[in-house]
Amino acid sequence: MSTRRAAFVRSDTVVPPEDRARGDEKRGDHVKGLDATPIGEPFGKSSGTDLPLYEVDASSQDEDPSAIVTTAEDLVTRVIDLEDDPSQNPWTFRVFFLGIGLSCFGSVLQEIFYFKPQTIFVSVVFLTVLGYILGEAMSIAIPRKGTIGRFLNPFPFHMKEHASITLMASAASQAALATEALAAQELYYGGYPNKAAGIFVVITSQLLGFGLAGLFREVLVYPTHMLWPMNLPITSLLESLHGDKTVAKQRLKLFYVIFFIFLVWELFPEYIFPVLEGVSIFCLAHQDSLVFTNLFGGASGNEGIGLLSVSFDWNYIAPFGSPLWLPLYTLVNEFIGYLGCAIFFMGLYYSNTFRAQDFPFLAQELFDGTSNGTVYNIYNQSLILNSEYEIDPDLLTAAGTPFLTASYLGYLITSNMGFTATFIHMLLWNYDDIKKGWQWLEPSNLKKLMQPRVWKFWKNQESPEGRYERKQNDPKLDPHYKLMMSNLYKEVPLWWWGAVLLCCWAVGLGSLYALKSTLPWWGFLVSTILLAIFLLFFGAQYGITGFVFNIQPICQTLADMYFTCFTFNSFSQATLLARDLKLAQYVHLPPRHTFTVQVIGALIGAVLNWVMMISIVDNQREILLGIDGSNIWSGQNVQQFNTLAISWSIAKDIFSVGAKYQWVTIAYLLGFIVPIPFWLMNRYFPHPFWRYVNFSIILWQMGYLFVGINAAVGMFYLLGFIAQWYVRKRYPQFFVKYNYITSAALDGGTQIMVFILTFAVFGGSGVERPFPHWAGNPDKSLHNLDYCAVDPGVTS
Repeated sequence: MSTRRAAFVRSDTVVPPEDRARGDEKRGDHVKGLDATPIGEPFGKSSGTDLPLYEVDASSQDEDPSAIVTTAEDLVTRVIDLEDDPSQNPWTFRVFFLGIGLSCFGSVLQEIFYFKPQTIFVSVVFLTVLGYILGEAMSIAIPRKGTIGRFLNPFPFHMKEHASITLMASAASQAALATEALAAQELYYGGYPNKAAGIFVVITSQLLGFGLAGLFREVLVYPTHMLWPMNLPITSLLESLHGDKTVAKQRLKLFYVIFFIFLVWELFPEYIFPVLEGVSIFCLAHQDSLVFTNLFGGASGNEGIGLLSVSFDWNYIAPFGSPLWLPLYTLVNEFIGYLGCAIFFMGLYYSNTFRAQDFPFLAQELFDGTSNGTVYNIYNQSLILNSEYEIDPDLLTAAGTPFLTASYLGYLITSNMGFTATFIHMLLWNYDDIKKGWQWLEPSNLKKLMQPRVWKFWKNQESPEGRYERKQNDPKLDPHYKLMMSNLYKEVPLWWWGAVLLCCWAVGLGSLYALKSTLPWWGFLVSTILLAIFLLFFGAQYGITGFVFNIQPICQTLADMYFTCFTFNSFSQATLLARDLKLAQYVHLPPRHTFTVQVIGALIGAVLNWVMMISIVDNQREILLGIDGSNIWSGQNVQQFNTLAISWSIAKDIFSVGAKYQWVTIAYLLGFIVPIPFWLMNRYFPHPFWRYVNFSIILWQMGYLFVGINAAVGMFYLLGFIAQWYVRKRYPQFFVKYNYITSAALDGGTQIMVFILTFAVFGGSGVERPFPHWAGNPDKSLHNLDYCAVDPGVTS
C-alpha cells in the first residue's frame, strides 16, 4: 500500500483505497511551490534551484511524460516515484542479519583491496545486487509459520528492507584513511604504543564526519537541488526490483540483459583481450614516437594523456562514477578542464618548465636532481631523516631538495587554485544554499540558544505534525522529504548528531594523546573546524553537481598524518554518509532507522578495517616496504601517503614564495580571483553562459590526468554527452525510463566480474593465473598496452 498524500498519515495507518486514489490524481500538495527558476535569471534571485544541473527551459512544470528533463525537480519526481508505503517495516531480523553480514564482507574486502597492487572499490551497486539475492533467498527459503518463522521471515522481502541492508553495508565498505596513517606509523616510524587507542582513532575519524553531516542536513540533504545524482541509478534499481512488476517489467528486462552481457564482456578487456582497455589509432600507426606516447597513449599506468583513445572497458570508463548519471553541467565543465589539462601538460613538458624533460612525463615520485631525461634517479628520502624519523635541516642541505615532475606540479597548481576557487564560487553563486551552515552564529540565534526551551533539548522535541506544519510550504525542500513529513516519520533529533560529534571528538583527542601523536589539542580543534568548513562548501558542491574535490593534498600541507585523518578521512566519510542519507530520503526510510543502520555499519567497518590492517601489516611487512611489492600485496598507498607527508614537511624549502616551486603556493591566491570576473559579467550582463562556467571544477580537471590509466577518459565524456544531451533531449521518455537503470546494470555486471577475476586469476586468492601473451594481450615489459613507444628512462 503506497501513498502520495500530503495529509497526515501515521506509519500504522491504513490508507483507504479511495483516499489513495484521490492522492494519486496529482503528486500531492507537498510538490506545489517547486518553481524552477530558468538559468540566466539575475544572480540576485538565485536560491540554488536554478543551478544549471541541466540547461533549464523550465517554462512549465507540467507532467507531460514526453517533456524534457531539465531540472532537479524533474528528476526527483519523474525518474524516482513519488510514492511511499509507511506500512513497510524495515526493523526486521532480515535487515540486521544481512546488513551486518554484508557490512563485515564489504569492510574486510575493501581493506584487502586497499593493499592490492591495483586498488578497486566495493561499489554500492555491487552491494545492492548481493543484498537482493540474499534477501530474496531468505524470503523464499524460510517458512513463515510459527513464532520463529514469523520473526525470521515476517513478510516478502520489500524495498525498505533492501535499502536498509544496502545503506548499512555501504557505511561499512570504506577503507578508513586512519588505517593508512596507522600502517605508515607501524611500517616507517617504529609502531604506535597503544593498540586500543589505534582502533578508537579509526572509529572516531569515521563517525566524526557522520555527526557533522547530520547537523548539516538542512543544507546537504533536504533541499531538492541537493540532488546527489549518483543515487539515481541505485534508486531506480531498487524501485525496479520491488515496484509494480507490470510497470517495472521492461526496465528489469533491460537491466538483466545489460547486466549479464557486461558480466561476460568484461572478461575480455580485463583478462583475455586487455588491448581493449585503450585503443589508440595514432600509436598503432606510429609506434616509435614518445611525443605520440605522451599525447595519445594512456592504456598503461602513467603512460600519457590518452587523447582520442577509445576504450571498451567499463571498469576504466567509469572507475569513480558513471557518465550516464553525471549532470550535463558537470560534464561540460569537466570536459573543458580535460582539454585544458592536455594543453597544459604538453605545454609544461615541451617548454621544459620546471626541468620537465629531465624527468618522466607522468610520475608521482620524488626525484633526484641528477636525473637527465635518459636516467631517472629516485630521491633517497632516508638521507634526510634523523633517528627519530624527522626531517634534519643539515641532512636536507647536504642531500639537496627533491624534484617533482612537471605534470605533478601542474596538478598541484591547478588543484590548489580550484580549492580556493570553490569557496568563492559557492559564496557568489550559492550563498542562499549554504548560509544555513553558519546562521546559528548570528547574535539573535545565539541569544535563542540560551533559552531553557532550547538547551533542555531532551524535553522539547518537535512533533512530526508540528514539523510538517512548519515546513510544508518551503519551496526548496525535496518533495520526497515533504512526503515523509506528511507521513509523520519521527525525525532524528539534532542532539543525537551532536552527541555523536562530541563523543567522537573527546575519544579521538584522548586516543591521539595515548598514541603520542604530534597533533596537539588545539590542532585537533582546528582540524574539526576545517572539516566543518570543507563539508559545508565541498559537500554542497558534491551534492549539487556530482563532482567531489580531493582535499587530501591540501590537508597534508597543513599538519601531520593524523591531522589528515580527521580532516580528509572524516570529510570523505561525511560526504558518503550524506549521500546515503539522501538515498534513504529517496526511498522514504524512517530517519531514525537510517541513523541506526548507518552507525552500525560505520562501527563494523572501522573495527574490521583496523583488524585487517593489523593482520596484513604484521604478515606482509617486507612486501609492503618493497618498491614493487608483489603480484598479490602492495604498500603503494601507504608509501604515497608517507611520501606526501615527507614532501610537505619540507614545503618551506620547495614551495614557499621564492623557492623553485613557488607557483604551488601562489596558486591558492589566484584561485580566489578566478571566479569573480564571470560573476561580475552575469551581474551587469546576465546570460546563461556566465552561470554555466564553474572554475572550481575546470581547474581541478586541468590536473586530472597526472596519474593512472587515461585512455578511457575521452569515452567517459562521449557517453556522458550522448546520454545527458542527445538522449535526454531527443528521447526524454526513454531517458527517464531507462537511463539510470542502464547505468546500474553496467556497474553491476562489470564490478561482479572484476570481483570474480580478482580472486580467480589476479592473485587475490594467493595464486596469479595470467592469460598467455598474444596480440591482444601483449607483453607489457616490451611495450605499452596500446603499442605506444616506451620511455627508455622508465624501464632502465
